[in-house]
Amino acid sequence: MQIKSRIRTIAHYPHEGIMFRDITTLLKDSVGLRATVQEIASRYKTMKIDKVAGIESRGFIIGAPVAYELGVGFVPVRKKGKLPAETRGRDYQLEYGSDRIEIHVDAIQKGERVLLVDDLIATGGTAEAAAGLIQEMGGEVVECGFVIDLPDIGGRARLEDQGLKVFALCEFEGN
Repeated sequence: MQIKSRIRTIAHYPHEGIMFRDITTLLKDSVGLRATVQEIASRYKTMKIDKVAGIESRGFIIGAPVAYELGVGFVPVRKKGKLPAETRGRDYQLEYGSDRIEIHVDAIQKGERVLLVDDLIATGGTAEAAAGLIQEMGGEVVECGFVIDLPDIGGRARLEDQGLKVFALCEFEGN
């Protein structure tokens, strides 16, 4: 099944010149959603994975059912101030400023093997910060898995330069 064909492109959103890859069309399609979750989960069925960590917010939508399929726990990686218990955080750079992501201090145990999931890899800044948090907590990032890779923007290369493995179901050229 062609997952890429179920993803809508919206020109000039949120800024002029940006081609926004909208997965809501994939998510509302029962066949597309199921295929997405199953394709990602099947890649990791034979690997030892202890947890799936999903980056807010679309990473939750994909990551939680992948964790369910793998029979492991799910860890939300959230924006600053959204988690109720004690957290550990990391700042990262955005196109116009910076942001911070956080994870509960008890979410990842030393030695756990973690699959990091999000919908899209563009610049790689958020995924790099999330992977860094997992590693700071003693976890091993098995791979960073995405529905979409935008290779022209360089996020995959950025993560691979950090020694991280990257997987994506499909690619879109350009921005």
